[in-house]
Amino acid sequence: MNQKIKLGKTELYAGRLGIGAAYGTPADALEAAFEEGCNYFYWGALRNAKMATAIRNIVNKGKRDDLIVVIQDFRRSRHGVEHSLMRGLKKLGLNYADVLLLGWYKNPPNPNVLDTVEKLKDKQAFRYLGLSGHKRVLFPELAKDPRYDLFQIRYNAANRGAEEDIFPHLPENRPGIVSFTATRRMSLVKSKRIPADEKRPTAGDCYRFVITNPSVDVVITGPSNAEQLKQNLAEVQKGPLSEDELAWMHRIGDYVYGRERKSAM
Repeated sequence: MNQKIKLGKTELYAGRLGIGAAYGTPADALEAAFEEGCNYFYWGALRNAKMATAIRNIVNKGKRDDLIVVIQDFRRSRHGVEHSLMRGLKKLGLNYADVLLLGWYKNPPNPNVLDTVEKLKDKQAFRYLGLSGHKRVLFPELAKDPRYDLFQIRYNAANRGAEEDIFPHLPENRPGIVSFTATRRMSLVKSKRIPADEKRPTAGDCYRFVITNPSVDVVITGPSNAEQLKQNLAEVQKGPLSEDELAWMHRIGDYVYGRERKSAM
Protein backbone atom coordinates (compact mmCIF):
# COMPACT_ATOMS: atom_id res chain seq x y z
CA MET A 1 0.00 0.00 0.00
CA ASN A 2 2.90 2.39 0.55
CA GLN A 3 4.22 1.88 -2.98
CA LYS A 4 3.11 4.09 -5.83
CA ILE A 5 0.85 2.55 -8.46
CA LYS A 6 0.57 3.34 -12.16
CA LEU A 7 -2.62 5.26 -12.88
CA GLY A 8 -4.13 3.09 -15.58
CA LYS A 9 -2.83 3.84 -19.05
CA THR A 10 -1.15 7.10 -17.99
CA GLU A 11 2.52 7.43 -17.14
CA LEU A 12 1.65 8.83 -13.70
CA TYR A 13 2.57 6.94 -10.53
CA ALA A 14 0.51 7.79 -7.47
CA GLY A 15 0.38 6.90 -3.81
CA ARG A 16 -2.74 4.91 -2.97
CA LEU A 17 -4.11 7.71 -0.78
CA GLY A 18 -4.85 10.96 -2.61
CA ILE A 19 -5.71 14.21 -0.85
CA GLY A 20 -8.62 16.55 -1.56
CA ALA A 21 -8.38 20.26 -0.89
CA ALA A 22 -11.95 20.88 0.23
CA TYR A 23 -11.56 20.40 3.98
CA GLY A 24 -8.65 22.71 4.68
CA THR A 25 -5.77 20.48 5.76
CA PRO A 26 -2.83 22.72 6.79
CA ALA A 27 -0.09 23.19 4.20
CA ASP A 28 2.67 21.76 6.40
CA ALA A 29 0.63 18.57 6.97
CA LEU A 30 0.13 18.19 3.22
CA GLU A 31 3.84 18.61 2.63
CA ALA A 32 4.61 15.98 5.29
CA ALA A 33 2.10 13.59 3.66
CA PHE A 34 3.78 14.15 0.31
CA GLU A 35 7.06 13.00 1.83
CA GLU A 36 5.22 9.85 3.00
CA GLY A 37 4.09 9.06 -0.54
CA CYS A 38 0.81 10.97 -0.91
CA ASN A 39 1.50 12.74 -4.18
CA TYR A 40 -2.01 12.92 -5.73
CA PHE A 41 -3.24 16.43 -4.89
CA TYR A 42 -6.85 17.00 -5.94
CA TRP A 43 -7.46 20.74 -6.17
CA GLY A 44 -11.10 20.28 -6.93
CA ALA A 45 -14.48 21.60 -5.92
CA LEU A 46 -12.96 24.05 -3.44
CA ARG A 47 -9.60 25.45 -4.47
CA ASN A 48 -8.27 25.79 -0.98
CA ALA A 49 -5.37 28.22 -0.48
CA LYS A 50 -3.64 25.84 1.98
CA MET A 51 -3.21 23.17 -0.68
CA ALA A 52 -2.07 25.84 -3.13
CA THR A 53 0.63 26.85 -0.65
CA ALA A 54 1.72 23.23 -0.19
CA ILE A 55 1.94 22.69 -3.95
CA ARG A 56 4.05 25.80 -4.42
CA ASN A 57 6.36 24.79 -1.57
CA ILE A 58 6.82 21.27 -2.94
CA VAL A 59 7.56 22.62 -6.41
CA ASN A 60 10.04 25.15 -5.00
CA LYS A 61 11.94 22.23 -3.46
CA GLY A 62 12.50 20.84 -6.95
CA LYS A 63 9.99 18.01 -6.63
CA ARG A 64 7.48 18.94 -9.33
CA ASP A 65 8.02 15.70 -11.24
CA ASP A 66 7.02 13.66 -8.17
CA LEU A 67 3.75 15.55 -7.70
CA ILE A 68 0.41 14.88 -9.41
CA VAL A 69 -1.69 18.04 -9.52
CA VAL A 70 -5.33 17.58 -10.49
CA ILE A 71 -7.32 20.70 -11.35
CA GLN A 72 -11.06 20.17 -11.58
CA ASP A 73 -13.35 22.33 -13.66
CA PHE A 74 -17.14 22.49 -13.59
CA ARG A 75 -17.69 24.89 -16.48
CA ARG A 76 -19.74 23.72 -19.44
CA SER A 77 -18.56 26.25 -22.02
CA ARG A 78 -15.32 26.19 -23.95
CA HIS A 79 -14.33 29.66 -22.74
CA GLY A 80 -15.22 28.74 -19.19
CA VAL A 81 -13.05 25.62 -19.18
CA GLU A 82 -10.04 27.48 -20.56
CA HIS A 83 -10.45 30.39 -18.13
CA SER A 84 -10.84 28.07 -15.15
CA LEU A 85 -7.78 25.98 -15.96
CA MET A 86 -5.50 28.91 -16.74
CA ARG A 87 -6.66 30.79 -13.65
CA GLY A 88 -5.95 27.71 -11.54
CA LEU A 89 -2.46 27.31 -12.97
CA LYS A 90 -1.70 30.96 -12.27
CA LYS A 91 -2.78 30.61 -8.63
CA LEU A 92 -0.58 27.54 -8.20
CA GLY A 93 2.37 29.05 -10.03
CA LEU A 94 2.45 26.11 -12.46
CA ASN A 95 2.95 25.83 -16.19
CA TYR A 96 0.76 22.73 -16.45
CA ALA A 97 -1.58 20.46 -14.53
CA ASP A 98 -1.01 16.72 -14.58
CA VAL A 99 -4.75 16.10 -14.89
CA LEU A 100 -7.57 18.34 -16.06
CA LEU A 101 -10.66 16.80 -14.45
CA LEU A 102 -14.01 17.65 -16.03
CA GLY A 103 -16.39 17.61 -13.10
CA TRP A 104 -19.84 16.15 -12.45
CA TYR A 105 -20.88 14.93 -15.87
CA LYS A 106 -24.05 12.90 -16.45
CA ASN A 107 -23.59 12.85 -20.21
CA PRO A 108 -20.59 13.08 -22.52
CA PRO A 109 -19.10 16.59 -22.64
CA ASN A 110 -20.13 18.96 -25.39
CA PRO A 111 -17.95 18.59 -28.52
CA ASN A 112 -17.05 22.30 -28.31
CA VAL A 113 -15.70 21.75 -24.80
CA LEU A 114 -13.66 18.77 -25.96
CA ASP A 115 -12.27 20.78 -28.88
CA THR A 116 -11.08 23.42 -26.44
CA VAL A 117 -9.66 20.76 -24.14
CA GLU A 118 -7.68 19.31 -27.04
CA LYS A 119 -6.24 22.75 -27.84
CA LEU A 120 -5.27 23.25 -24.20
CA LYS A 121 -3.53 19.89 -24.21
CA ASP A 122 -1.68 20.80 -27.40
CA LYS A 123 -0.50 23.94 -25.61
CA GLN A 124 0.76 21.68 -22.79
CA ALA A 125 -1.53 23.30 -20.22
CA PHE A 126 -2.26 19.78 -18.90
CA ARG A 127 -1.03 16.24 -19.53
CA TYR A 128 -4.02 13.93 -19.03
CA LEU A 129 -7.78 14.31 -19.27
CA GLY A 130 -10.10 13.00 -16.56
CA LEU A 131 -13.82 13.06 -15.90
CA SER A 132 -15.87 12.65 -12.73
CA GLY A 133 -19.52 11.93 -12.11
CA HIS A 134 -22.10 9.62 -10.53
CA LYS A 135 -23.70 8.11 -13.66
CA ARG A 136 -21.92 4.76 -13.68
CA VAL A 137 -22.98 3.56 -17.13
CA LEU A 138 -21.27 6.59 -18.69
CA PHE A 139 -17.75 5.46 -17.81
CA PRO A 140 -17.48 2.21 -19.81
CA GLU A 141 -18.66 4.13 -22.87
CA LEU A 142 -16.17 6.95 -22.41
CA ALA A 143 -13.39 4.43 -21.76
CA LYS A 144 -13.62 3.57 -25.47
CA ASP A 145 -12.58 7.14 -26.31
CA PRO A 146 -8.76 7.42 -26.25
CA ARG A 147 -8.97 11.04 -25.12
CA TYR A 148 -9.95 10.02 -21.58
CA ASP A 149 -7.09 8.99 -19.31
CA LEU A 150 -8.66 8.94 -15.85
CA PHE A 151 -12.06 8.60 -14.19
CA GLN A 152 -12.95 9.78 -10.71
CA ILE A 153 -15.95 7.81 -9.47
CA ARG A 154 -18.01 7.16 -6.36
CA TYR A 155 -17.25 3.81 -4.77
CA ASN A 156 -17.51 2.73 -1.15
CA ALA A 157 -18.83 -0.12 0.99
CA ALA A 158 -22.41 1.15 0.71
CA ASN A 159 -22.31 2.29 -2.92
CA ARG A 160 -20.80 -0.75 -4.66
CA GLY A 161 -22.57 -0.51 -8.01
CA ALA A 162 -19.26 0.15 -9.79
CA GLU A 163 -18.41 -3.51 -9.18
CA GLU A 164 -21.12 -4.43 -11.71
CA ASP A 165 -21.53 -1.35 -13.88
CA ILE A 166 -17.98 -0.07 -14.36
CA PHE A 167 -15.07 -2.29 -13.36
CA PRO A 168 -15.90 -5.42 -15.44
CA HIS A 169 -16.51 -3.33 -18.56
CA LEU A 170 -13.26 -1.39 -18.74
CA PRO A 171 -10.67 -2.30 -21.38
CA GLU A 172 -7.43 -3.98 -20.39
CA ASN A 173 -5.54 -0.76 -21.12
CA ARG A 174 -7.97 1.16 -18.95
CA PRO A 175 -8.05 4.75 -17.71
CA GLY A 176 -6.81 5.35 -14.19
CA ILE A 177 -9.54 4.91 -11.55
CA VAL A 178 -9.74 7.25 -8.57
CA SER A 179 -12.47 6.88 -5.95
CA PHE A 180 -14.08 9.61 -3.88
CA THR A 181 -16.61 9.51 -0.98
CA ALA A 182 -14.96 6.42 0.56
CA THR A 183 -16.59 7.11 3.94
CA ARG A 184 -19.91 8.10 2.29
CA ARG A 185 -19.67 11.47 4.01
CA MET A 186 -18.79 9.66 7.25
CA SER A 187 -22.08 7.71 7.34
CA LEU A 188 -20.11 4.43 7.15
CA VAL A 189 -18.46 5.47 10.40
CA LYS A 190 -21.26 7.24 12.26
CA SER A 191 -24.59 5.91 10.95
CA LYS A 192 -27.22 4.93 13.53
CA ARG A 193 -28.24 2.11 11.21
CA ILE A 194 -25.16 0.11 12.21
CA PRO A 195 -26.22 -2.41 14.91
CA ALA A 196 -24.72 -2.00 18.36
CA ASP A 197 -23.14 -5.46 18.23
CA GLU A 198 -21.20 -4.66 15.03
CA LYS A 199 -17.75 -3.13 15.14
CA ARG A 200 -17.81 0.33 13.60
CA PRO A 201 -15.34 1.06 10.82
CA THR A 202 -12.80 3.84 11.03
CA ALA A 203 -12.25 6.16 8.11
CA GLY A 204 -9.09 4.16 7.47
CA ASP A 205 -11.12 0.95 7.15
CA CYS A 206 -13.23 2.67 4.49
CA TYR A 207 -10.14 3.71 2.52
CA ARG A 208 -8.67 0.22 2.79
CA PHE A 209 -11.94 -1.27 1.53
CA VAL A 210 -11.80 0.85 -1.60
CA ILE A 211 -8.18 0.20 -2.53
CA THR A 212 -8.45 -3.50 -1.76
CA ASN A 213 -10.39 -3.64 -5.03
CA PRO A 214 -7.80 -4.17 -7.80
CA SER A 215 -9.78 -1.94 -10.18
CA VAL A 216 -9.14 1.15 -8.04
CA ASP A 217 -5.80 2.92 -8.15
CA VAL A 218 -6.25 5.81 -5.71
CA VAL A 219 -8.76 6.72 -3.02
CA ILE A 220 -9.28 10.35 -2.02
CA THR A 221 -9.19 11.41 1.61
CA GLY A 222 -10.48 14.77 2.83
CA PRO A 223 -9.03 15.37 6.30
CA SER A 224 -9.61 18.69 8.02
CA ASN A 225 -6.50 18.61 10.19
CA ALA A 226 -3.02 17.12 10.40
CA GLU A 227 -3.95 14.43 12.92
CA GLN A 228 -6.73 13.01 10.74
CA LEU A 229 -4.39 12.86 7.77
CA LYS A 230 -1.70 11.14 9.84
CA GLN A 231 -4.21 8.56 11.11
CA ASN A 232 -5.52 7.84 7.62
CA LEU A 233 -2.00 7.32 6.33
CA ALA A 234 -1.24 4.91 9.15
CA GLU A 235 -4.44 2.94 8.48
CA VAL A 236 -3.71 2.55 4.79
CA GLN A 237 -0.26 1.19 5.63
CA LYS A 238 -1.99 -1.89 7.09
CA GLY A 239 -2.60 -3.13 3.57
CA PRO A 240 -5.61 -4.79 1.89
CA LEU A 241 -8.55 -6.07 3.90
CA SER A 242 -8.79 -9.78 4.63
CA GLU A 243 -11.75 -11.82 3.40
CA ASP A 244 -13.34 -11.60 6.84
CA GLU A 245 -12.82 -7.84 6.92
CA LEU A 246 -14.34 -7.48 3.45
CA ALA A 247 -17.42 -9.46 4.54
CA TRP A 248 -17.72 -7.21 7.60
CA MET A 249 -17.48 -4.03 5.48
CA HIS A 250 -20.11 -5.43 3.11
CA ARG A 251 -22.45 -5.88 6.08
CA ILE A 252 -21.74 -2.35 7.28
CA GLY A 253 -22.36 -0.99 3.81
CA ASP A 254 -25.69 -2.80 3.55
CA TYR A 255 -26.81 -1.49 6.93
CA VAL A 256 -25.96 2.06 5.90
CA TYR A 257 -27.48 1.69 2.44
CA GLY A 258 -30.72 0.76 4.11
CA ARG A 259 -31.94 -2.33 2.30
CA GLU A 260 -30.98 -5.90 1.50
CA ARG A 261 -29.04 -6.42 -1.67
CA LYS A 262 -27.56 -9.29 -3.62
CA SER A 263 -24.20 -10.41 -2.27
CA ALA A 264 -22.65 -9.81 -5.71
CA MET A 265 -23.13 -6.09 -5.28
